[in-house]
Amino acid sequence: MFISWKSIFFFFFFFFFFFFQFCKPSSDLQFPCNLSLHPSYPFCNQSLSITARAQAIVSLLTLQEKIQQLSNNASSIPRLGIPSYQWWSEGLHGIATNGPGVTFDGPISSATTFPQVLVTAASFNRTLWFLIGSAIAVEARAMFNVGQCGLTIWAPNVNIFRDPRWGRGQETPGEDPMVASAYSIEFVRGLQSGNWMRKREIRNGFEENGLLEEDDGMGSLMVSACCKHFTAYDLEKWNNFTRYTFDSVVTEQDLGDTYQPPFRSCIQQGKASCLMCSYNAVNGVPACANPDLLQKVRNDWGLKGYITSDCDAVATVFEYQKYADTREDAIADVLKAGLDINCGTFMLRNTKSAIDQGKVKEEELDSALLNLFSVQIRLGLFDGNPREGKFGELGAQNVCTAQHKTLALEAARQGIVLLKNENRFLPLDKNAIPSLTVIGSLANDSSKLLGGYVGVPCSPMSLVEGFQEYVETIFFASGCLDVPCASDNGFDEAILIAKKADFVIVVAGLDASQETEDLDRVSLLLPGKQMNLVSSVASVSKKPIILVLIGGGPLDISFAKKDSRVASILWIGNPGEAGGKALSEVIFGDYNPGGRLPVTWYPQSFTNVPMNDMHMRADPSRGYPGRTYRFYTGDRVYGFGEGLSYTSFKYKLLSAPKKLRLLGKIEKSRRRIIPQIGDGVNMSFMEVEEVESCDLLRFQVKLSVTNIGDFDGSHVVMLFSEFPKVLRGTPQRQLIGFDRLHVKRQQSVQSSILVDPCNHVSLADEYGKRVIPLGDHIISLGDLEHIISIQV
Repeated sequence: MFISWKSIFFFFFFFFFFFFQFCKPSSDLQFPCNLSLHPSYPFCNQSLSITARAQAIVSLLTLQEKIQQLSNNASSIPRLGIPSYQWWSEGLHGIATNGPGVTFDGPISSATTFPQVLVTAASFNRTLWFLIGSAIAVEARAMFNVGQCGLTIWAPNVNIFRDPRWGRGQETPGEDPMVASAYSIEFVRGLQSGNWMRKREIRNGFEENGLLEEDDGMGSLMVSACCKHFTAYDLEKWNNFTRYTFDSVVTEQDLGDTYQPPFRSCIQQGKASCLMCSYNAVNGVPACANPDLLQKVRNDWGLKGYITSDCDAVATVFEYQKYADTREDAIADVLKAGLDINCGTFMLRNTKSAIDQGKVKEEELDSALLNLFSVQIRLGLFDGNPREGKFGELGAQNVCTAQHKTLALEAARQGIVLLKNENRFLPLDKNAIPSLTVIGSLANDSSKLLGGYVGVPCSPMSLVEGFQEYVETIFFASGCLDVPCASDNGFDEAILIAKKADFVIVVAGLDASQETEDLDRVSLLLPGKQMNLVSSVASVSKKPIILVLIGGGPLDISFAKKDSRVASILWIGNPGEAGGKALSEVIFGDYNPGGRLPVTWYPQSFTNVPMNDMHMRADPSRGYPGRTYRFYTGDRVYGFGEGLSYTSFKYKLLSAPKKLRLLGKIEKSRRRIIPQIGDGVNMSFMEVEEVESCDLLRFQVKLSVTNIGDFDGSHVVMLFSEFPKVLRGTPQRQLIGFDRLHVKRQQSVQSSILVDPCNHVSLADEYGKRVIPLGDHIISLGDLEHIISIQV
């Protein structure tokens, strides 16, 4: 075959062109403080403090250069050798493509997809939460080193899952502020430190390295975490309300002990280096323009980092909420409130005009830029070539590792919740299942297991593929064409194959057509004709069926709970890439489920409660039932913390104090003790800020858990408290501690739960002040109760 010299020329031309464009050696990568290309500026001097280095950068910038840094897509500053930077990268439960900072078009084509956060929360395993954050950090750094991810990850989402219809509830740790707080601390610590120095372990034996440093919040970062969405944000699009215009009218009491604690913990204990303010207004003021909220985060909670808006949330201050009269006023409002950067271009386009009109001072930009550059310096972005730095060896070989995929599988296992198991129908005998029928459009599509905010998973497996590892003969029919299930055209096929097999599994639930960002549900029932499909199949199956539920939002499945033809119900949520394997292991007895619901499952009648009503406490005078297990007074389908096992456990309380005495000045508390509720009620409490030495009040509740059944298994211990009724709005009960223990059959394990009275045994009064009720507190562990008397 004849090849012309022109062909040879073009071949080599394009070869070398693409080689140098996409396979550049590390010396050609763009990074600040490249001394071979630029002089050594003061901000490159690593012997200086972080603040001094950040101030050095700001001092060298022109006004226009400063403005160009106020967007998530920060512009380069060529004369100083500072390249552009994309602040927006997502890593809620694995590196995700939702933000422009992430791409899978490169040497790394996938990343580990862990279970959605609500599923991980159902494990009630702090160590697991830390390890997932650590693994995401490793993969983020590895992808950063090849130019595929930023180092500022906008996660976790620690909003309270207040209303079961919320489309983004799956992204959160659930409805309990203590659980959400604990999750935020562990995930952020794992994400920002990246498991490099100290060892922690999951109690079932899985190990990973981890780092938990106590510092002043200005130490080095492997990855920067961002607590979002601040605050009282949990409505997307319901009736005539949208998140862009919604005003969350919230009492100080609800702010104090429900909405704010996860964010406070995320900043104070987790030491997150970023906070994202939300779209909505809070009590009439947009969250991103609310100085009372944002200054509290920095001044009272000690944020050492930056505050970003949700994307285009600055624009909504003017364009949708009409809070500001002009674009320039909106810029002034958010900067004065404490915002540092705008996700979007609104500030790029309008800040110069705001300065020209005298509404914004250049010094206000300097303050914002100091926070931004400080975080970049802590990330090592101004320490020279990152591939020669502390994490420079990380690359493709550190993404989708066997260790991370095992962690994803373990997380999926631990998050599965067994809700019903009549006559111990499960587990199935894996050696005696000749055939299996699987029905449901969600069962044969691995993408439906992932949930929102995902990337490209390493090794996705559908539920059917998981079952195939146990059963040779499987019949499958979708039954419904899709999740909305508007037609029963596929029912006949489903009923036909249901009659064939020895056992039948029906997979039902939700996907992004029902719940997602910008979309709330209007019903708590299974979508469309899914309920009819379940009942129709159950009526013809040889044996009672197994119902598997997918999705984040709670469902009213009262029909299945009461139906004896439905033997077992499992909630798997969005279990991630390993969900198919995890579920099959549970159903066929290779893993004993131990997850607990992190949210209340309400009946369909709850949809009569307006979603825009942000009150947590019940109000009988207007027929308002309250929200979450702490305050809800109505009927439940399943309660917070419910979850079964294949075995049984017995508790023994080994030790706990009977009395606690608080020390401190009680002048404020005395002045504010007024008759708030009826006669005969003890009116005593003490403000937490008046208590001396909260740390010295901490105590251990020591307990023993015995597995009295036939299966080894993990068990979640949950310690609740019932407070003396000293204030209006006192919770019915409140979780004050939890632990996950692995207990072998016919053996016992001891554990201690640390209780911090100032945090765990306090509530907010009507002014939002944390107070400790005085009197008898009833501590409950399962059916066991213990009284602790708290006195001054």
